[in-house]
Formats: sequence, C-alpha cells, structure tokens
Amino acid sequence: MIIKPRTRGFICTTSHPVGCEAQVQEQIDYVLQQPGIEGPRNVLVIGASTGYGLSARIAAAFGSRANTVGVYRPSQATEKRTASAGWYNSVAFEKAAEAAGLKSFSVTGDAFTQETKAKTVELIRKELGQVDLVVYSVASARRTLPETGETVSSVLKPIGPAYTNKTVNFHTGEVTEVTIEPATEEEVKNTVEVMGGGDWELWMNELAEGGVLTPDVTTIAFSYIGSEITKAIYRDGSIGQAKDHLEATALKLNEKLAAGGGRAYVTVSKALVTQSSSAIPVVPLYVSALYKVMKEKGLHEGCIEQIYRLFSDRLYKGQETPVDEKGRIRIDDWELREDVQAEVAELWSKVTSENIEELTDLAGYRREFFQLFGFETDGVDYDADVNPVVDNPKAI
Repeated sequence: MIIKPRTRGFICTTSHPVGCEAQVQEQIDYVLQQPGIEGPRNVLVIGASTGYGLSARIAAAFGSRANTVGVYRPSQATEKRTASAGWYNSVAFEKAAEAAGLKSFSVTGDAFTQETKAKTVELIRKELGQVDLVVYSVASARRTLPETGETVSSVLKPIGPAYTNKTVNFHTGEVTEVTIEPATEEEVKNTVEVMGGGDWELWMNELAEGGVLTPDVTTIAFSYIGSEITKAIYRDGSIGQAKDHLEATALKLNEKLAAGGGRAYVTVSKALVTQSSSAIPVVPLYVSALYKVMKEKGLHEGCIEQIYRLFSDRLYKGQETPVDEKGRIRIDDWELREDVQAEVAELWSKVTSENIEELTDLAGYRREFFQLFGFETDGVDYDADVNPVVDNPKAI
C-alpha cells in the first residue's frame, strides 16, 4: 500500500516501515560517529520501541557493543492496517544489530503483567545469563493492577485550582487559551499507580529473584521537571505526583542495590516531541518555543543525543555519577539554563496565532511529530508502494 499519515488529534494512526527504519539508522549512525563508551555488556530495556527506551537500546548496542533485550507491546500490521511505529522501529533495530554481530532479543507483551516479566527473566537466563543495566522507559495511559485485576487510567491534570494558559493546535498553528479542571484524589492516586515507580520496583524484584541481575547492576528510569510555564500542568500536577513516586522508588532501589555495588537513578531529561507530550495541553507550544531558542544557541538535543550524553558523561564516565540534591541525574541542564528560560518566557508572552511560525519552531515540532511515525524523513519515497507487514523473527 501507499502509506500516508492519518491523524486524529495528537495521534497518528498510520506509520511507515521504511521511514521508521531510516530514522533508526540515523540514530545508529549518530552513535557510531561518537567515541565508544566503556559501558554495559548486557542490557534490558523495558519500553524499548520508541523514545528514550529505543535510544537507550541503540546507545548501549552501538556505543558499547552491548547485547540487548527489548520489551514492548506487539503491534503487527495486516494487509489493510500498518503496524505501530514501535514495531517497525524494533524490527529495524534487530536487523541492524544482527548485521553488526550483536545479540538482541525482543519480548513482546504488556510490561505490566507478570507473564511478560517471567518470560523476560527466562529469556535472559537462557541467552545472556545476567544483565548489568536495566532501563525502565514505560509510558502508558492505563495499567491493570496485579493485586486486584482492576484497570486504572492516568490523567494529565493540575492539582488544586483549575489551570488556564495558552496552548496550540500544532497541526493548524492556532493559539488559544485552555482551562483544565483539577484532578480528583482518585485520579491522582490512579496516575501514580500507572506512571509511578511501582512497576519498576516489581520488575527489579522479579529480575533479582530470578538471579538475572549482576551484583553491580545499574537501573534507570526517566522523569521530567520542566519550566515555570509547564509547572502547574506537569510537575505540580497529577503526573508530577507520579514522578515524585518514581524518584522515591529510585532511592529505595539504590539503597537495596548498593550492597553489591549496584545503583538506581532517575534521569531528568529535557522536553522533547513525543506522542505522550503532544497530548498534554500547553506543552506543544512550550516545546516549540524551547526548540527555537535552543537551536539558535546550538544547545538542541533529540532523544539519541540526550541518551548518548547520559551514557558517556554521566553513567559511564569512569568516575562517580553526578547527581542533584535528590539523587537524580540531570540532563535537562541545558533546557533550564537561565538565559534559555528567559528567552522562552519572552516568546511565550508574545506568541499568537498570527506570529507563531515566526516566533517559535512550530514547523520543527510538526516535523518531529510526524517523524515519530516514520514520516517526513529525508530520502524516503512516500509515494512508493510498500508492504506494511514486517515480521520480527526475534520477537517472542
């Protein structure tokens, strides 16, 4: 079929296998152009098919020559419907890893389930023995709780009073004011259940009990703090409560792992175009302004640049990993520089529907959004007839 992007709000319902493969290769090429990293040998990435999880898998494999196991949801295509971008990304990664002589394996399933955890432990035991890095990068709208079988959903809402600020329809460029009603106590609790550190801890316990962690294992999960502009909807909102729980979990895991020389960190990263962030009111407009400023200052990083810097300058630099007062690794340092935030705030105060294309990098935001799904990638013929059905022989 000839595959074109079809959007529904902040979701693209199609993805392009050739475009996804080209984008994975771009990330691999970036890593191969950098100095090698004396990093991990065997790596588990939970949530490995897109975003920071995918980039972490690429950086480990092609920066450190590590063997990798990726866990992600299955989403194969049919003759009438494309697979998810994550499926195509993972197939492309497996193909490139095999060509490079690297071991790689994929466990497909719901990361929240006991079945997927058990299947992963068995695979690691059989194929790799133990892993020395576990990356937890799961972003989901809902989770079925293992204790009760209840399915709960996360929300992106403020806590306390209703929140009003500017937002943008990034497809049309229309800047409007949005008011978001506050989360209820139940919604906050459920958001913590879905997006907090509970499942990360369950994974680490399962892996430890299965004997598939090295004594000096490192584990990381991802968080975000952001600016004053997004604070009410993000860090001070329902999702912020979940991130607080995630960070508390890191400290708990770090204490447990320290006896064997292991360590656990939350990594605070910069704002990026992701399918998750595009769903949060206010954030796409903030990211568009941020991109404008950071690109002009030569500070802009995408997922792979952030992850490479995390590995090379923080986790595996050969000295103690620098952390903030709460034990977090900060790679959002360039985003939160005073000069960057001052210029973003100035743009924010001036931006309207009429001047948004001039004042911000909305065009760059749109392009990166479609690139999440394999579109708008240089060198790809989007008028060509392609087969959407792409098998992954490594997936179990």
